[in-house]
Amino acid sequence: MVDIAQLWAGSKRRNNAYYLGRQDARESNARTYARKLRIAITRAHGIFVEDADGHTYYDCLAAAGALPLGHNHPVALEAMRRAIDEELPFQTLDLTTPLKDAYTDALLATLPDEFAARARIHFCSPAGTDAVEAAIKLVKTCTGRGGMLAFQGGYHGMTQGALALMGNRAPKADLSGLMPGAQFLPYPYAYRCPFGVGGAETARLSAAMLRSLLADPEGGVLAAGLVTELVQGEGGVIPAPDPWSRDIRQITRDHDLPLVVDEVQTGWGRSGRLYAFEHSGITPDVLVLSKAIGGGLPMAVLIYDKDLDRWKPGAHAGTFRGNQLAMATGLATLRVIEEEGLVAHAGAMGERLMGNLNRVQDELPLLGDIRGRGLMIGAEFVDPDGRPDQLGHAPADGMAARAVQTECLRRGLLIELGGRHGAVARFLPPLIITGEQVDAVSEIFYEACRAVLDQGLRHRTAGLG
Repeated sequence: MVDIAQLWAGSKRRNNAYYLGRQDARESNARTYARKLRIAITRAHGIFVEDADGHTYYDCLAAAGALPLGHNHPVALEAMRRAIDEELPFQTLDLTTPLKDAYTDALLATLPDEFAARARIHFCSPAGTDAVEAAIKLVKTCTGRGGMLAFQGGYHGMTQGALALMGNRAPKADLSGLMPGAQFLPYPYAYRCPFGVGGAETARLSAAMLRSLLADPEGGVLAAGLVTELVQGEGGVIPAPDPWSRDIRQITRDHDLPLVVDEVQTGWGRSGRLYAFEHSGITPDVLVLSKAIGGGLPMAVLIYDKDLDRWKPGAHAGTFRGNQLAMATGLATLRVIEEEGLVAHAGAMGERLMGNLNRVQDELPLLGDIRGRGLMIGAEFVDPDGRPDQLGHAPADGMAARAVQTECLRRGLLIELGGRHGAVARFLPPLIITGEQVDAVSEIFYEACRAVLDQGLRHRTAGLG
């Protein structure tokens, strides 16, 4: 029999190279973060993680935004210990418990009154992509229609239906038989305006295109619902303008089209409001949540208007939809977010980080656009020597972004990339990040950009020689 304690104790004496070699040899070719962030994490606390070589990093990835309080927050740990000490079951399928009842109360209390009063909640399997699948099934069941509308640049998960609604073609390139009937619309990405005009006109034309599509008897799709993020994450951290969100809400309401808002990454304070839809004052028909709502443990839910609650018992199920530890940590996390004012804090820290990044942009020609909301911020890298687009913006430069990510890692900062060509550096730090930590992160990022720019200049000079 394997001695687990001895195996665990011995394993902690290894270095990064040992673990990375074993991971490369044994795990699937579908690895993502592990290909670019070549570390083996051994400890984590707050905004910091430590690797097997003893190096410490600022974590501005935070499990893709799933750690609003950072790593091993004492309140979350205490919630887990209490659940274990009270002998709560780990999983309950969809059977209720006092903890689940309290979690449901707290979740409903986060919503605008008019939404909460009409809300129904469906607990899904742990990942956000399952909640997206549930949303697709819900609106199709309710409307009797088969198509779905989504936006270019959107990201909704990696299962078959959610993947069909993803803008990025690469994960779909080798697959056939994805959910049919997905139709894509241009998102209001003003910096790379799909209409070639930029500014506020981008959002106006995007909304006008949806209005025309739904009003046109030959528009090409019988849509069951419209799915959107209000800050695109993987698509390059692109916040939707508030007037656009209100227009989309009105258009979908006019055409009895359920509006599904995917807040898997923005939910619970990330955008500087508890929910990103609050910035514009709209209310969705269906709200998709995951990541932060489990306080770092797996949790996903669907919240929707009761008029849509037409599916039959068993229409969407899953073994792990009753994760009691996640409900305990989620409830504790929400309490900390509310009591410590972390939503407003995220807004303030986001403004501070944006200001710092704007100063980097002013000094270094590698950055073409800084954007985001709250502590969900993107910096788009460009090739200053490349051919400008029709709006005069230099082309996206994914190679520079990748080089900066590597330099950040060497200097003790974890960031992820996204957007077209992987050219956008994404900042998703825990909501507890302090002003001093924001400044330290910004300085590391500046130094990494400076190093990559200097290397590029040296290479060009060497080429001329």
